[in-house]
Amino acid sequence: MQTVHRLTLEDALVLLEAAEAEAERIGVAETICIADDGAHPIALHRMTGARLTGVEIAIAKAFTAAGHQRDTHKFNEPPNGPALPGNEAFGINQMHPGKFAIFVGGFPIVYEGQVIGAVGVSGGNGEQDKAVGAAALKAFEEKIAPKAATT
Repeated sequence: MQTVHRLTLEDALVLLEAAEAEAERIGVAETICIADDGAHPIALHRMTGARLTGVEIAIAKAFTAAGHQRDTHKFNEPPNGPALPGNEAFGINQMHPGKFAIFVGGFPIVYEGQVIGAVGVSGGNGEQDKAVGAAALKAFEEKIAPKAATT
């Protein structure tokens, strides 16, 4: 038996706030999804001006990062990205059509060695999406994880 840690809506809102602040700072309209450990969205925010397509993309990135427990961009980083042609996971994105993202913008949230959720970010270029995701993860480490450790 194991202890399972879960993100709350209140936790997700803290992460969204940090991610949106970073997106505003770098001047990009993003869609941000926070998912739980089952890869289901807890909270979704599409900033004013963010692309309409970003909603489904952010959800897919969070789904992939939570469900497969890795950053989404690690699937296709040369030369050994497992989803690249000729590698062992080539075509993995076809297993969950429309839900499995293998490009930058999905990041698992890890607490005490356990993936407890994920952040999915869509709307900027790869570096922008990484920066916005990193801001959410930093907020988790600074604001949520310490609080959880004391309860």
